[in-house]
Parts: sequence; C-alpha cells; structure tokens
Amino acid sequence: MEFKHVSVLLTETIENLNIKPDGIYMDGTLGGGGHAYEVCKQLSENGRFFGIDQDDAAIAAATERLKEFEEKVTIIRSNYCNAKEALLEKGVSKVDGIVLDLGVSSYQLDTIERGFSYKYDTDLDMRMDRRATLSAKNIVNEYSERELYRIIRDYGEDQFAKNIAKHIVRYRADKPIETTGELNEIIKAAIPAKMRAKTGHPSKRTFQAIRIECNHELDVLKDSLDDMIEMLNPGGRLCIITFHSLEDRIVKSAFKKNENPCTCPPEFPVCVCGKVSKGKVITRKPILPSEEELAYNSRSKSAKLRVFERK
Repeated sequence: MEFKHVSVLLTETIENLNIKPDGIYMDGTLGGGGHAYEVCKQLSENGRFFGIDQDDAAIAAATERLKEFEEKVTIIRSNYCNAKEALLEKGVSKVDGIVLDLGVSSYQLDTIERGFSYKYDTDLDMRMDRRATLSAKNIVNEYSERELYRIIRDYGEDQFAKNIAKHIVRYRADKPIETTGELNEIIKAAIPAKMRAKTGHPSKRTFQAIRIECNHELDVLKDSLDDMIEMLNPGGRLCIITFHSLEDRIVKSAFKKNENPCTCPPEFPVCVCGKVSKGKVITRKPILPSEEELAYNSRSKSAKLRVFERK
C-alpha cells in the first residue's frame, strides 16, 4: 500500500518555521515527508535537513519522496525523543527549526494489519515502531481493570471508561482479546445504545487511548520539549501540531515555562532564582485549520499548531 498522508496545517507550519535557505532543519515525525518536502524545497545547497521516524513504512516512503533532495537530507529511524543524541552523532548540536506533527498518520490508520483503526477487523497491534515489544494486545489482555480505566479516562476522555474497562476484563476472563473486531464489540456493549447514537463511533476514544499508551506518546512528548528548545539556534523555531487536548496542554505549558521560567514569588522586586527565559511563544492562541482545509481533510478537525521561538 502506498504511504498516503495529507499533511495538516502545511502552509501555516512552513510559514511559521521562517526557513533560512542555508539553515539546518529537523522533522521529528517525518511520516510520508509532506512537511519535509516543503522545507527542503526552500533550502539552498548549503542547507541541511534531518528526518526522524520510528515507522519503517514511513522511512521508506519519505526516502522515496525526498529523493531529489538526497544531497542535503539525512533520514534516521528512531523516536524523536532521541533526536538530540541522533543529531550529535551526525556532528550537529543546533538547528534552525523543528517540526513535530503528532498523532497517527492516515497511512497507519488505513493499513489494515497495523491494527490502529476500529474500522477494520484485524490483529490488535497499534505499534508505531514494529520493533517495540508492547502492543495493544498486551495492554487489553494484561493491564488491570484499574489501569485500563485510567488510560481510557485520561487518554480517551471517555465518560464510560469505568464500564469499558469492566467489560474488557470480564470478556478476557474467558479468552484473550485478539482482534480489533472483538474489542469493538466489547466497547459497544459497554456504552448505552442511546449514547452510541449521539457520540460518533463508540470505539474512537478507547482506541485512541490504547494507542497513546502503547506508544508512550504523552511521556515522550513531555520528556522531549525542553531538549527540542535547547537544540534551537537563536531565532530558531519549534512548530508542534497536536491532535489531542492532553498533548496540546503539555505543549502549551512547556512553551510557557520556557518563556518565563522564573520561580520567584510575585512580591519579589527582582528575580533571584536565576532562571532565564529561553525565548518567546509566537502563538498566544493555537493556529487552527482553515475552513478550506477542514472541507478536504476531515482528519485535520482537532489539529492545533503552536510555535515557540528561541532567544
């Protein structure tokens, strides 16, 4: 299957990167190379681009897509949380811009055997990096009812989290849950019919929650943001696209903390904590998709772009 993914907020992201032709840029979630292609187009022969992704299918697709720029492009298979070390190995400690487009790609959702989507009946998997040992199957069969309830409540923000967790545990007592189809039916049974009619597909939130847990998405984000800001040259920008309220909250709070890290009590006349601002938040409010983009790409609906500029 061809790696198809419509890059969300593409124009807005590229504009906000303030690309310098001779600069060094990094995309920590390379995917099919949509944002990368637009960045590379603006680089001179002295510019450099680093693309990081943990998905082997994304690496293959982006390598093909960026072929015409191969002199200036380096692609690394890894998680973006390892970006600092990965670039240092290539002799690079600072960059002029970073893009992170979080969440799951259209390709991953539509490749049936990856098990990301509730629309197809296939093996429960959901690993973005297929070398990882933890899969969705492990989570639904091995996590306690309490743990399942926590991730469905926190990452799926589902009001029926308690009931869904209870139904999963009850079902697996007889046999392991093997497929997305089985999980779908369990979730459906846990949600009252009149609510199912109102709130879209009953499995959407639980599948999202299990995927986030499976790939440690929020922990990786939280642990990487300070490093990313540290990697920027003065005037360099970090552009992050989120699709989930918890992701957006993490980004917003990290940007705010890096803009104003002072921990002195407000009544102190001068700062004595010694913590210095790393830069400024460019987007006081997140940039949202245009009406036009929403019309042709429904998956952009929950996207938000936030931008930070290094001092």
